[in-house]
Amino acid sequence: MTKTLAAALAAVLSVGGLAPAHSQQVPASPAGIAIIPQPVRLVPGTGSFAITPATRIYVGPKNDELRRIGQSLSEEISRATGVVPPVVAAAPGKNLSGAIYLKLLAALDTLGPEGYTLSVQPAQVVLAARQPQGLYLGTQTIRQLLPAQRTASASLPAVEVADKPRYQWRGMHLDVSRHFFPVEFVKQYIDYLALHKMNTFHWHLTDDQGWRVEIKKYPGLTSVGGYRDGTLIGHYGAKVPEYDHVRYGGFYTQEQIKEVVKYAQDRYITVVPEIEMPGHALAALSAYPELSCTGGPFKVGQTWGVYDDIFCAGNEQTFAFLQDVLTEVVPLFPSKIVHIGGDEAPKTRWKTCPKCQARIKAEHLKDEHELQSYFVQRMEKFVNSKGKTIMGWDEILEGGLAPNAAVMSWRGMEGGTAAARQKHQVVMTPGEFVYFDHAQGDPTLEPLSIGGYLPLEKVYSFEPTPSELTADEKKYILGAQANLWTEYIPTTQQVEYMVLPRMAALAEVLWTPASLKNWASFKVRMQPQYQRYAALGANYAKSAFNPRQQFVPDTTKGGDVVSLLLDATGPQVTYTLDGSAPTPASTAYTGPFTLSRSAVVKAASFENGQPAGKTTTTEVLAHQALAAPTRLASAPHKNYRSVGPLTLVDGLHGSLSHTDGRWLGFLGTDLLATIDLKKTTEISRLRSTFLQKPEDKILLPRMVEVAVSNDGHTYKTVYTGPVAAAQPGTSIGEVKADWKKTKARFVRVTAKNAQPLAPGATTQDTDTWLFADELMVQ
Repeated sequence: MTKTLAAALAAVLSVGGLAPAHSQQVPASPAGIAIIPQPVRLVPGTGSFAITPATRIYVGPKNDELRRIGQSLSEEISRATGVVPPVVAAAPGKNLSGAIYLKLLAALDTLGPEGYTLSVQPAQVVLAARQPQGLYLGTQTIRQLLPAQRTASASLPAVEVADKPRYQWRGMHLDVSRHFFPVEFVKQYIDYLALHKMNTFHWHLTDDQGWRVEIKKYPGLTSVGGYRDGTLIGHYGAKVPEYDHVRYGGFYTQEQIKEVVKYAQDRYITVVPEIEMPGHALAALSAYPELSCTGGPFKVGQTWGVYDDIFCAGNEQTFAFLQDVLTEVVPLFPSKIVHIGGDEAPKTRWKTCPKCQARIKAEHLKDEHELQSYFVQRMEKFVNSKGKTIMGWDEILEGGLAPNAAVMSWRGMEGGTAAARQKHQVVMTPGEFVYFDHAQGDPTLEPLSIGGYLPLEKVYSFEPTPSELTADEKKYILGAQANLWTEYIPTTQQVEYMVLPRMAALAEVLWTPASLKNWASFKVRMQPQYQRYAALGANYAKSAFNPRQQFVPDTTKGGDVVSLLLDATGPQVTYTLDGSAPTPASTAYTGPFTLSRSAVVKAASFENGQPAGKTTTTEVLAHQALAAPTRLASAPHKNYRSVGPLTLVDGLHGSLSHTDGRWLGFLGTDLLATIDLKKTTEISRLRSTFLQKPEDKILLPRMVEVAVSNDGHTYKTVYTGPVAAAQPGTSIGEVKADWKKTKARFVRVTAKNAQPLAPGATTQDTDTWLFADELMVQ
C-alpha cells in the first residue's frame, strides 16, 4: 500500500467516515479530473499513470469475481485506448511498476459494501474495497479518468480518492408496458446505470397496455395481454382520440428475465420487478375477465390514463391468480423487494360490485379504501411467506399501510414523509424532481411528452430526505430513483434522450454528500461526460445547451427580470428582442435584464461561432398590469403555484400543459385576484385565459366577473360573463371583457370554479380544477 493511500485510509478510519477535501469545493475540475458522481474525498496528485502494452491488472488468486471485475476494467481501458491489459490472477509478492491492483481489504469496513479507495500514482494504481461491489464501483471512477474519446496513448491523472455512497437505493425505473423494449436494450439501459454508479433497476412489467412477463400457468397473460390492437396517436386528451390500428406488443420469456437479472447482477445492480395490483390490470383482465367485477369483455388498453376496471377484491379467484403469478415471478428475481404497484386504483367498480361489498361487510371494513388496504395486506402476507418484502406507490398508505410494506413516494414528498414517521422504509420519487418522462427543455423544441418541465438543474436540486423528519425517522429514507413512463417514448433512442444527461444529475444527488454538491462544478464535470455519451453512441439530449428563459416579475421595476441560463458550461449566449434569429454577433447575455415592453425573446448558445444548441423563443405581451402587485383571496394548490400571484401578470401565456409553470391551479375553489395598478389609470378591457383538460378534471370556469375600484374597498362590477367556448378536449378558453373607459387603480377578477366546494367541505371532496393564466389589463 502506498504512503498516500495509507494516509487517506488513516483519515477515513480515524473519524469513522469520510472527510471532504477542500480542493474539491473548487468548481473547476482539478488536473482534468471530472468524476460524476463527485467522490466524497478527492485529492489531485502530481503526474499521471501511463497506459501501455506492458500494463497489467492484478487480482487476488483463485477469485473468479475479482477476475470478472478486472476483465470488465480491461475492456473499458481497451475501448478508450486500444490497449488490452491482461488480467493476472495472482499478484506477485512485490509491487510492480505499471501495474493496476484490485484488492480486498478488511480494514475498509467503515466504507461499507459499496465504498472504495483509489490511489493513482505514476508508478502504479491501487483500487481497494471491503467488498467486490466496491471494487466494481471504483472501476467506474477509473473509467471516468480515462479519455472520453478513444486515443492512441492515454494516462490516468494522479489522484487519491476515498469514497462511498450517501444512499443505499440509487435507482432508475423503466416502463416496458406502454412501449416494449428488447432484451439487448434493457441490458444497455443497465449499462447506463452502472456508468452512473446506480444500483437498482425498477422494471415495470405489467399495466393496462401490456403484460410483459411470461407466466407459464397463465399463457393468456402474454398471448392476449401482451398485445394491443392499436396505439393512441398524438397526445392523450388533446383532441378526439385517433389510433394507428397496428397490433403492438411483446413479452420477455422467463429465460430472458433470468438473462437480464444475471447481466445486472454482474454489474452489482438489483432488479426489482413490478407486478401491478389491484389497478392498472386491464391487460390481465383482457385474458382473464373472470378476475374483474363485471366479467368483461375487455381489450388491452390502446390509450393512456387510468381505467375503472381493476382486479375484483371480493373474488377469491383473484387472490389465487395473483399468488400463482408471484409464485413464478419471485424465483426469477433475487431482489428482496417485490413492487406491487397499488397506485391509481379507482373504486368505481368496487362500489357497485356485490362481491366487493360483501367483502367489506365480512371483514368489517369502513369503505373501499380500507378494502384496498385489505387487498394489499393480504398480498403482503403471501409475499412475506416467500421471504420477500412488498413495496408500493404511496397510495398504499390510504386505508392503512400494510405492516411491513415499503413505500415509493411519487405524489410529492408527503407520502414518503408519512411512511417514514410510521417507521416504514421509503424510496423518494416525486414527479417534480425525478419524472424523466417530463420535457427537459423548452417543450416546443422537445419530442412529444406527457408534459411537465424538468431541466437538468431542477434534478440536481433534489433533496431526498425531508428536513422535517427527526434523525431517527430519516434513517427510513433508503434513497430515491427516477421514473421513466413510456406512453410517449416509443423507441430506444428516445429512452436514451429522456434519461441522459439527467441520470448524471440524479446520480450525484444520491451518491455525493449534500454538503459537497456544487452545481457550477457539476456543469464543468459534465463536459467530458457528454463526450463519453457520444463515444458510446448514446442519443443523449443536448437541451443543456439550449438557453432556459426565466421571467420573474419585479413589482418595483414594473417588468420582468429576464435570465438566460445554460445547464452546460462554456458556450456564449446571445439574444434578440425583435424575433430575429440570434447570431454570434447579436447582443451577448452578461446577466439578468428587465423587460417592460412587448417582445419576442430569442436566445441561442454558440461555441467557436457555431450553434451549440437550439434557439429558444418566448413572447412577452406587455399590458397595464405587467408585474403589478397582485394578491389572491385563496392560495393556489401547492403543486401549481408557479411564482405565486405574479404568475397572472408576468406577460407570459401558458401552453396546453398545466405543468409548464405558467398556470395557477385551484382545486375546488374560485380564483379571486386583486391587481394594484399603483396609480389611477384609464382602462376598458381585460383579456384572460383558462385551461380546459377534461381527462384531468380541469374545467373552464362557469363565470368570470371583473370589478374596478379607486380605493381598494368599494368596487364596481364592469363585466360578468362566461368563458369563450374552447375546442373539445385539451384547449385554452379566453375571456374577452370590454367595458366603457373607466379610471381605476384596482382591478378585481373573480373566476368561479365549475364545481365549487360545498359549505364545510374540503378539497378532498372534489376533483375539479380551475387553471388560470394571464390577466391582461388594457
